[in-house]
Amino acid sequence: MVAPDKTNPPPAPAKPARRAAAFQRMRDAHETEMAEDYTELIGDLIDTLGEARLTDLAENIGVSHATAAKVVKRLQRSGLVHSQPYRSIHLTESGRAMADASRRRHRRVYDFLRAIGVGETTAEADAEGIEHHCSEETLAMLAKAVEKLAKA
Repeated sequence: MVAPDKTNPPPAPAKPARRAAAFQRMRDAHETEMAEDYTELIGDLIDTLGEARLTDLAENIGVSHATAAKVVKRLQRSGLVHSQPYRSIHLTESGRAMADASRRRHRRVYDFLRAIGVGETTAEADAEGIEHHCSEETLAMLAKAVEKLAKA
């Protein structure tokens, strides 16, 4: 058993209401995570290839064609994309806004991780998960930290 570190004690537990709010924020982030990942990828495919096809989505996300099709149907019901069978997938205005916001968050996290010395591959993989769970305040502070590190 490890003796407690009396010079650096753990922080006091958060008050129940504050803790509950933090857990709720994480549940909300998990709920939108898939939609953000898919809209961001659809936007990237459109921007680089001129179109987003279901096959490309499945391949890039690493899921089956059927799984990608189910998610696209869910995104259609949410008003984020529109598509027809055997045709390209297109982002709605709301879908484009979600994709752009997700890409911006991803870039801020990635840039910060790279600035503190994380390798390119690891930073890319870690940013993929972290981006969904950062508040706007945290993202702003990450951007400021990157600026400071660049000047140093």
